[in-house]
Amino acid sequence: MLWHEVTVLARLEAQEMAAHFLWELGASGVAIEESRPRTSERGAAYGEWFELPPGDLPEGYAKITGYFAEGTDIPDVERRLRRALEELSAFGYDPGEFAVTTGSVREEDWAEAWKQYYKPVRVTERLIVKPVWEPYDPRPGEIVVELDPGMAFGTGTHPTTKLCLAALERSVKGGETAIDVGTGSGILAIGAVKLGAARVLALDLDPVAVSSAASNVRLNGLEDRIEVRRSDLLEILKSGEGVPAAFRPPADLVTANLLAEIILRLSDDVMRVLRPGGTFIASGIYENREDQTARALREAGFEEVERLREERWTALIVRKP
Repeated sequence: MLWHEVTVLARLEAQEMAAHFLWELGASGVAIEESRPRTSERGAAYGEWFELPPGDLPEGYAKITGYFAEGTDIPDVERRLRRALEELSAFGYDPGEFAVTTGSVREEDWAEAWKQYYKPVRVTERLIVKPVWEPYDPRPGEIVVELDPGMAFGTGTHPTTKLCLAALERSVKGGETAIDVGTGSGILAIGAVKLGAARVLALDLDPVAVSSAASNVRLNGLEDRIEVRRSDLLEILKSGEGVPAAFRPPADLVTANLLAEIILRLSDDVMRVLRPGGTFIASGIYENREDQTARALREAGFEEVERLREERWTALIVRKP
């Protein structure tokens, strides 16, 4: 199968919005390659699907690529994308001197090429994320998450995912019921259970992500403890239709690795599904939205517990009183 590539080169602070636009325009998947200072200790650039080899991106910029199925009207996608990027500054995001380019790639070429860059990685003190095709001998105390992300978000290497996993390591004490909103590859749901949560309802609107998450749940042998369902954020819980009783609210914990704007839209629903004393872990927050997001969550009734930061990203741990 041939996939159309639509690539945006923009400032780091605009990358999540650019990715969001690509999803909204019909992308089946999005990959991100970030620039990094030459003094960075990181071994490779981070991507939503996979690690890419270090590129020659301008410092402070990111390359965001959306993959569109054959038959997509790419000129229309490009036109609408440019218009959206031009309007970003009005919302406090600076895309810089952005560029939009197009191309194509065969699925079989892409599917194999990226695997050479995705290796086992320690994402927290205890959690190791390991691609299913790579061997790894865990040391005492290490918890291994097996993953084949395919075309879904979440390899464990992007700062927003790492922050969520670190927050889970702090928050999971054992026996919790949890909901993972925008589960992607299922990495947070799997990580939560491996850390001791009793069960997780994993939700995503993208059918590719739902399929990928369900596959990764099976890889880790957690079918009885993680339920994967397609849902626009928490909408499925308003009726509860199709959700087994054991996975329905109230929950002890909710995770959401999403855009700051979506986290704010989600906050009231999260408050409703959490039991008193429950924890909400919100990641995907760029530094220029950190204080605004924290303030909005406080105004929604949450009590702030902790902020975790990596690179220019923040994860907020808040609690329902």
